[in-house]
Amino acid sequence: MADATLLRAKLLLPAEFRIDEVKTIVDAPPTPTPPLGVLENFTGEFSGTGFNTIFRPNGAAPTTTTFTNPIPPPPILTAPNENVLELNLTTETLTFSAPLGSVPNRGLGMPVAANGNAQEDIFFNAVPYVQAVSDVTNQATGKGDGKPQAIHFEPGIWLNVPATKNVPVLANSLVRMASIPHGTTINAQGSAPTTVNGPPNIPSVSITPFVIGSSPPHLITFTSQTAANKDTPRIPQDLTHFIASGEINQAILTDPNTVLRNAIAGQTITKTIFFTVSTTPPPPEFGGGTANIAFLEGNAAATSANANAVRMTATFWIETVEHLIPIPVFKPGQGPLRIPVRPGVNGPVFTGTPPREIPSPIAIKVFSTQIQYSQVVFLNFAGLTWPHVSVATLTPAEDLPIPVTAWP
Repeated sequence: MADATLLRAKLLLPAEFRIDEVKTIVDAPPTPTPPLGVLENFTGEFSGTGFNTIFRPNGAAPTTTTFTNPIPPPPILTAPNENVLELNLTTETLTFSAPLGSVPNRGLGMPVAANGNAQEDIFFNAVPYVQAVSDVTNQATGKGDGKPQAIHFEPGIWLNVPATKNVPVLANSLVRMASIPHGTTINAQGSAPTTVNGPPNIPSVSITPFVIGSSPPHLITFTSQTAANKDTPRIPQDLTHFIASGEINQAILTDPNTVLRNAIAGQTITKTIFFTVSTTPPPPEFGGGTANIAFLEGNAAATSANANAVRMTATFWIETVEHLIPIPVFKPGQGPLRIPVRPGVNGPVFTGTPPREIPSPIAIKVFSTQIQYSQVVFLNFAGLTWPHVSVATLTPAEDLPIPVTAWP
């Protein structure tokens, strides 16, 4: 599982593979391919870095960690204190396959709504994806430069579902369907995206657990949530190096979305498209949910679960980033230029050949797409609901061509 090649996991479909309806009339005209909407931005491969937090069950001191420092047992080995807070600096690839085409969903074809209208068939388009995440936490340096250790693999599909007028009456929506190898599948839905000029306004998110079913949430804070503590059931236990490097500090533990805001500090973002999907979407949207294997659900009592995933909510921000890239002296006949936006740091790389001689260095303006997300999976065990938060900032993994219009 430590093979770094897992970071580039892909889903490959045959080139001619496209879904369409089976025609009931032999000479029926082909149906137009449904639009992708915002999913048009989900193309190719993206990669980047992020941060993951998860409280996991711990009935005794963990024995599977390879870290040098021993991890002490939890302060009290009875619920709700049987947990270890695991923190991961991560690298990630998110690879999108070609759209599936026209996916038909059949309506009843008869008057069923209160107004007597029939619910017609709907057709939507879909984009398959594969996500692969590795832990690169290095306790010696306090940075994300450690040997990759695979911690998450997720195949799934994004759907752009059109509006329906009857049974149900709903606006255009987005759906994310995913399978997670711990034994959980999700079906998350959300309304159509919102577009704003400029950078995103990223809200805060909390990792603090709360009593199952409490409303308002009865929060239970653990000593592992204090970054300066060095003797708590946490991996890594001592965050001294991470606090010094700024990779993990109290601000980030209090609000992991701080990592996202830090990643875009200093960037020029001209447009942001954002949307949220959830397994329990707010009205008028409905549907979706999670399903878990028996081991995760435990027995009938909520207190017997072994980390039962009961809910997931994720917000995605698709950002258009403006860059000024340096163009060196260039003479016709030279090979194409390859210019990283941020040398030595994860980010897009632009390639191209100037159409004319560049006698002295210049800077040109180019644009790229950037994906940020913040996801919370709510796990139930030991009488509490534990927020499992993952965030990442992803940029195109493949070189981007310099547009012809960018050259002076």
